Amino acid sequence: MAELPIVIVPVGADDDALDACLGALEASTRPGTRVWLADDAQVGPRGYAIIERWMARTALQADYTRRQRGIGEVAHLDEVFAACGDADVAVVAPDALPTPGWLGRLAGCLRADGAIATATPWCNAGEAAAWPRIGEISPVPDEPLRLARAAAAMPALCPELPAAVGHAVLIRGAARARTGGLDTASYGSWYAALIDLSLRLAGLGWRNVLCDTAFVARAGEGTPFDGDMERLAVRWPDWHARLAGFLMRDPLRDPRARLAARVSEVGPPDPQRDLFWDDEAPPAAAEDRQ
Repeated sequence: MAELPIVIVPVGADDDALDACLGALEASTRPGTRVWLADDAQVGPRGYAIIERWMARTALQADYTRRQRGIGEVAHLDEVFAACGDADVAVVAPDALPTPGWLGRLAGCLRADGAIATATPWCNAGEAAAWPRIGEISPVPDEPLRLARAAAAMPALCPELPAAVGHAVLIRGAARARTGGLDTASYGSWYAALIDLSLRLAGLGWRNVLCDTAFVARAGEGTPFDGDMERLAVRWPDWHARLAGFLMRDPLRDPRARLAARVSEVGPPDPQRDLFWDDEAPPAAAEDRQ
């Protein structure tokens, strides 16, 4: 069984969102997966209690680090990336809700094509990777297990995206190393730094793709800091036009329709799914493992 990437959660100040994210991560990720909760001096006392309680009982191989003083989310993530060396890393937003099998299927994208640098799953608030409607924020799905099983039944075509999206993204370590890491001098937000990283990767011949067999939910989209998009436009003058063209052409119309059809057709869950494990199959829910 291939070793899964390191999961990085840059934990934030929203305690309720963090609690929900950690619960979803536990229920949807293979036991023993390496998880790094990276705190840029953001978490308060209640959030720390949530992390401490989760760390005490998780089946994941989890670590938590906290800086004494914050250095900003881009600089902090770049520091975390550097500590991971050339390992593949999956960055999950602290308010995201992974669905079963998400990480194994993202890793499957990278294994299937050595030219893929970033793989982004579907998301109800995923901009270019949004489902059921491109570029729109839809409610968090009521039946995430059903949606995960429907996505798992999709053909793994890994279509191109204009850039990775920040709800969840798997980044190939070797590709990341080629770019020299994140641009910590130009951008304050992970939102903008991830776009810049994606475009630099594409310029070196790598691919940024949609993992059409995985889904990670989120209540809302990420946002840039003041000045980030202006700096992005200076460095990449065609970015806004490229993104607008993608949204208007909507090359993912057919895959989105196929996923909607799968959701309507998917049958009841396997009552014995907690007896087996497969990287490409959903794990048992947390309550089934306890």
